[in-house]
Amino acid sequence: MRLTIITNWAYGATVLLTLVSGTTMILALNAHEQERAAVEQRYRLDQATGTLNAEVFALTEHARQYLDTGDPSYRRLYQRDAAALRAVEDRIRHLGDVGAGADELDSLKQAIRWADALQDEQREAIAAHDRGEETKARELLFGATYERELDRARTAVERFQYRLDQRTETNVAAAANLARVWKTISEVTLAITGFLFFCVLFFIFRQRVLKPVVRLSDVVNRLAAQDYAVELPALGQIDEIGDMAQAIRIFRENGLERQRLEAERDADLAMRDLLSRMTQRMQGCDTLLDLKDVVQRFVPEIAPAHAGRLYLLDPKRNAMVEACSWMEPVNSRPEFAPMSCWALRRGLPHRPAGTQIDVVCEHMDLRGGEVPDTLCLPLTAQRETFGLLYFEPRANVLEAAVQSTYLLMLAENIGLALANLRLRDQLREMAMVDALTGLANRRQLDAVLGARVSGADRRAQPISCLMIDVDHFKRFNDNFGHDAGDMVLREVGAVLRGALGETDLAFRYGGEEFLVLLPGLDAAQALARAEDIRAQVSAIRIVHEGTPLEPVHVSLGVATAPEHCTAERLVPTADAALLRAKSQGRNQTVVADRRIERSVA
Repeated sequence: MRLTIITNWAYGATVLLTLVSGTTMILALNAHEQERAAVEQRYRLDQATGTLNAEVFALTEHARQYLDTGDPSYRRLYQRDAAALRAVEDRIRHLGDVGAGADELDSLKQAIRWADALQDEQREAIAAHDRGEETKARELLFGATYERELDRARTAVERFQYRLDQRTETNVAAAANLARVWKTISEVTLAITGFLFFCVLFFIFRQRVLKPVVRLSDVVNRLAAQDYAVELPALGQIDEIGDMAQAIRIFRENGLERQRLEAERDADLAMRDLLSRMTQRMQGCDTLLDLKDVVQRFVPEIAPAHAGRLYLLDPKRNAMVEACSWMEPVNSRPEFAPMSCWALRRGLPHRPAGTQIDVVCEHMDLRGGEVPDTLCLPLTAQRETFGLLYFEPRANVLEAAVQSTYLLMLAENIGLALANLRLRDQLREMAMVDALTGLANRRQLDAVLGARVSGADRRAQPISCLMIDVDHFKRFNDNFGHDAGDMVLREVGAVLRGALGETDLAFRYGGEEFLVLLPGLDAAQALARAEDIRAQVSAIRIVHEGTPLEPVHVSLGVATAPEHCTAERLVPTADAALLRAKSQGRNQTVVADRRIERSVA
């Protein structure tokens, strides 16, 4: 029962009992007043009856005293009292005023009349005494007849007094009993009121309010200090204290949920910070090797409960090749065809186990027969697939699995990083490669020439340079148009690409001029390579829009460092040899002269 109901009932009962107690006290006071009034009435009746008794028998006493003493004063007293007697009704009226009943007054009237009836005998006895008839006078006042009449009147008066005494005694006793009853009821009511107040204080305030509030106050203080691990006391009462406990319980549950959400938020922020730092590092990668190092460093921190591999697509072989791995994965092969993975087929994450059953990828190596909870994430960007991110649960690791959202973000960031590297390589290739011939351009020559020359110096190996110029190239543009000239340049570039070795480099130097670096070849070997190139170019036959073009010939200048010049003078020396070849009639190869080199130096 709720405290408000109990309190209201207790308050109502207390008020009711207080009213009852007050009423009984008032009634007890009234009963006491009635008792006092009854006693006072009895006293007044006793006084009135005594006065009447004295009046009734006073004449007899005066007459007898007169006869006994002969004193005339008694006769005068008798005459005075006889003259003062009033009518019976007037004499007993004051008795009715003080409370005598009608039947009681009737019996008293009869006694007074009997007493008044003796006055004739009294007067006759006084007259006889005055005449000297003493014997007769005494016979009249002291005779048996007179005594009987006097006793009858006295008895009637005494009966009247007895009846008054009995009635007043009964009234006084009844009033006293009533006062005692009301007093007892008042005392009992007061005792019940006090007991009820004590019960309210002890059972309601102390047991139902004070004890639970003291127990809850400690919980509230600990909750105020954000100690949500505190256990709430078991309060099964359904009242305001129970509502308070329920509110505190809800507050604690909200605090626990808020702590859980804050922990999840902190973990999410930490994970996102880790992903952000990984993304920043990947954006700073210049090569795939740098990207592999970043992946191997960060992915185990992001998904500590998962081993995995990073696969990259090899377009030439059409295969997914392992680029790096972490935590020793065992369920996926290091190399497989792209069609062996359902994630690459569908372009979506693929998970063969877990909450939903799916098809197992062909690149999985299931040794125990049980399908592990693996995850394949395709690495795509701009609708192009670059690789695959593979995860599998580690054996005997009880750590909570990372959310799939983070793994998807990880795959997306790695895919974008691979796309950026591919785009960077393409841009670099576009910046360093001549678009017409497919050979490296002058910018790339400036970037690699110093490295090649310094490398040859460190290894103490020769390095040769061929400067190549297409003879009479202007005639192709003038006679057949610029498209024909472009075809000539493309064919010459194709010859150079085919004639180079693994370490050789060919560049379009500018216009119709080409440059070839031959690391490790001396002057004789470079001359042989130059003659071979010149012969292959001379064998070119080009047909432009159905019209055969003139044969293509080239002039070549050869220089070798350190045989002909220093490494820093390699290109100018080869260019000087080319000028000599052109001035000597073109379509020939000229090797730089040491004398010329010395004069130039």
